[in-house]
Amino acid sequence: MAESCLIVAKVLEGIKKEVHPGIKTAELDRYVESFIVSRGARPAFKGYRGYPASVCTSINEQVVHGIPSSIQLNEGDIVSLDIGVYYRGFYGDAALTLPVGKVSHQAERLLAATEMALYLGIEKAVPGNRLFDISAAIQRCTEEEGFSVVRNFVGHGIGRELHEEPQIPNFGKPGQGPEIREGMTLAIEPMVNAGGWEVVILDDGWTAVTKDRSLSAHFEHTIAITGDGNVILTKQ
Repeated sequence: MAESCLIVAKVLEGIKKEVHPGIKTAELDRYVESFIVSRGARPAFKGYRGYPASVCTSINEQVVHGIPSSIQLNEGDIVSLDIGVYYRGFYGDAALTLPVGKVSHQAERLLAATEMALYLGIEKAVPGNRLFDISAAIQRCTEEEGFSVVRNFVGHGIGRELHEEPQIPNFGKPGQGPEIREGMTLAIEPMVNAGGWEVVILDDGWTAVTKDRSLSAHFEHTIAITGDGNVILTKQ
């Protein structure tokens, strides 16, 4: 599983250099698929429940599951890139949101807050804590920064399947949910909106957008729970 997650980490690091004004999201998809296949792995998302691409590219008000296309990224956009890899029987999954050129102050704050919420959630993912300790840390950080956490989509267990139990909401009360135990592998992924938390699904059946069309950001890591705490597997 660590090997699968390392491929995810490397492709996300590489794609940072590809994102610039004028690039089409379909070009990013080709980059991701080529990178993954060259490592002897396969894109986990392509064909999953009919999803047509190797990466989810969600721009500005798009929250998750944006489909790559001929749309170009423009100066001032933000784009979330969600990537999954299947390698030798195990899955890895991670996401980040990148600025395209110079972005607004609000966008900078949103990206920083969402990434901070992810790491504060990961800090709570240690043996003996409860699952919703992760959720509560993410929600508290998000709302203290003046943003809202999406409630329609959640993090999840991961391993031999892309999505496994338990589900990991990004909101909730601490001290609740199943106990976090050594050996668990979890994909923690806050999705944070600049406006309200509500989302709607577009006619393509995949792309989720903020109901009020405010900006949205998404960060994710796959982690393993160890006796000493946790290890972030999707980080080089």
